[in-house]
Amino acid sequence: MRHFAFGSLFLLTSVQLALCATIEVVVGGPGVLKFTPPSVNANEGDVIRFIFQQKNHTVTQSTLDSPCTPLANGFDTGYMPVPDTQKSDFPIAELTVKRTTPIWAYCRQGTHCKAGMVFAVNPSDKLAAFQAAATGGSTPSATASASSTTATALSTSSSVPSSRDHKVVVGGTGVLAFNPPNITAQVGDTITFEFRQKNHTVTASSFGAPCRDLLSATGQAGFDSGYIPVGDGTSTFPTYIVQVNDTKPIWAFCMQGNHCGQGMVFAANADESGSKNFAAFLALAKQLNGSSSTTPPYTTTPPTSSSWRPVVKSSSIAVVLALSVGILLF
Repeated sequence: MRHFAFGSLFLLTSVQLALCATIEVVVGGPGVLKFTPPSVNANEGDVIRFIFQQKNHTVTQSTLDSPCTPLANGFDTGYMPVPDTQKSDFPIAELTVKRTTPIWAYCRQGTHCKAGMVFAVNPSDKLAAFQAAATGGSTPSATASASSTTATALSTSSSVPSSRDHKVVVGGTGVLAFNPPNITAQVGDTITFEFRQKNHTVTASSFGAPCRDLLSATGQAGFDSGYIPVGDGTSTFPTYIVQVNDTKPIWAFCMQGNHCGQGMVFAANADESGSKNFAAFLALAKQLNGSSSTTPPYTTTPPTSSSWRPVVKSSSIAVVLALSVGILLF
């Protein structure tokens, strides 16, 4: 299994690295709604490698008392669709353990959590209670309820045939553009960005700050493919997939050099009847050319607990969760 990983948030000595373990956990599979194994014990510095198999699942952080409710500012891989025909080269997500405090997680797809699809790191003697709380019909918070409703609309078997994939070509020889640059997508659709020649990214931004990544501009975590270099002689192009979870506008750009300032921006579900349409977004990107007049809503260090960076391969995606669990758990 091949994948690429970005540098960790903390430097480790060679001795510490030698002692770290990689623990593999399978997520889903044909007819399987569970994590295998459902829990692991891990030390500081260990890496938990989630291997996503068939169907469409997430690994989303929660709490012991509310197993099926996303933890505020917790980690979330997002939906990782794997077709039934895929037999190898599965997408992965890696979580580096920073503390031995328990970590609780679940799959937020439809009713998977209530069917028992939960996972724990260092649960001690509380795993059974966590599993029981997930399957026992405990009332989730309003946030969790909305999330579950969205997930059901995304992935129940009856909705799968109606969803579609939108192909967007990124760059190309002498091209600084997304093609098409503006689309309309429905809940459950996927957007497959196919990277062509040169070196580009697809990075979530906001309407008010087209050429700044969403996290630094607003404090909200957003998707980012990272730089995807493609040689001039390449014939097999890497892809990056974004799943549409709702019909709110999606704004994105290429953060390579001044590409955004030259108009290399993308939108999905822009309100073409209002002032925040794609033409206005494009004009603002060219006007700001990488700068922004907006001020981030935070006055201290921006949140990093839910930041994640997908890393793309030609046939699937791998996500590295660059997290400090010590920040998340108390």
